[in-house]
Amino acid sequence: MANVASDLQSPGRQLWLDVDRDMAGRLGVTMETLDNALYDALGQRLISTIFTQTNQYKVVLEVAPVYRRGPADLAGIYVQTASGKPVPLTTLVRPVERPVRLSIVRQGQFAAATLSFDVANGSSLGAAVAALEEVKESLNLPDSLRIELQGAARAFDASTANQLWLILAAIVTVYIVLGVLYESYIHPLTIISTLPSAGVGAIFALILAGMNLGVVGIIGMILLIGIVKKNAIMMIDFALEAERIEGRTPLEAIRQACLLRLRPILMTTMAALLGALPLMLGWGMGAELRRPLGVTMVGGLIVSQVLTLFTTPVIYLWFDRMSRAVRGRGSAFKPFATEGEAAGGADAAGRS
Repeated sequence: MANVASDLQSPGRQLWLDVDRDMAGRLGVTMETLDNALYDALGQRLISTIFTQTNQYKVVLEVAPVYRRGPADLAGIYVQTASGKPVPLTTLVRPVERPVRLSIVRQGQFAAATLSFDVANGSSLGAAVAALEEVKESLNLPDSLRIELQGAARAFDASTANQLWLILAAIVTVYIVLGVLYESYIHPLTIISTLPSAGVGAIFALILAGMNLGVVGIIGMILLIGIVKKNAIMMIDFALEAERIEGRTPLEAIRQACLLRLRPILMTTMAALLGALPLMLGWGMGAELRRPLGVTMVGGLIVSQVLTLFTTPVIYLWFDRMSRAVRGRGSAFKPFATEGEAAGGADAAGRS
């Protein structure tokens, strides 16, 4: 950490007046009288207004600054007793100095102190938060004292705590959308199979650049989920159309899809890659915040582009064979046909 600061100020001193109520009662001095005497001397009481032809002036009553420099000057303040005689204020009160907070900051109705810091050069916010947690565990704080992260540290801790669930939610959402689009349980898995290569490429790029997987890096990986799967979508969509319309075999369909869709895949990947290069190579104000996003996208796109062109056809054929085997096994254990089904089958055999 660097530039550690706190808003917790050193305690100041407060003059507390302990009133001798027995003495004040014998002299006929009320608490209101004492309060008015202190306010006349130390406050700013408006007692009159002087009007002139062009302006008006407020008359404020207060003791001259030379007579209110410290607690000893209280002896120069007098109060009037019930008999009309003035007595020094110090005969009725006992001044006591006490420590006091100069300011009180509250967080959720509780008194709080804020410790702020910057991340030191060569370190990261994740390392700083981990160091804070270690110190917190070693202090053995009482239950009445709580330590909570705020600001960027709190956002980072919340995002990293749920990053796995965020990525899983994004993948499940993509699977549902693709399943509705293709009306299949198998083909969305073929498309999603391209995502691990993108994740490996993104993490490998961050390691080479000496960066940690922070909030911005996680955002880049979520973006990769939407960008990388378009390679498989282009091939799978073309292959399915070739199978259903042209009657090609799965091997012929996916091979033709790879040959015909190679150029669009390369063009879209290069467009996304070149769009992320300014984020990775940029400089200036805030460039260090955007750079992990560019590194994540560039690394994930390069690795996924190299691998998915070869792995997607293999996975497509493997899932096709598996689905055919499952359908064949299901037909082998099909229950006895009903009378209507048997007649329909006989009729179909007669027509053939």
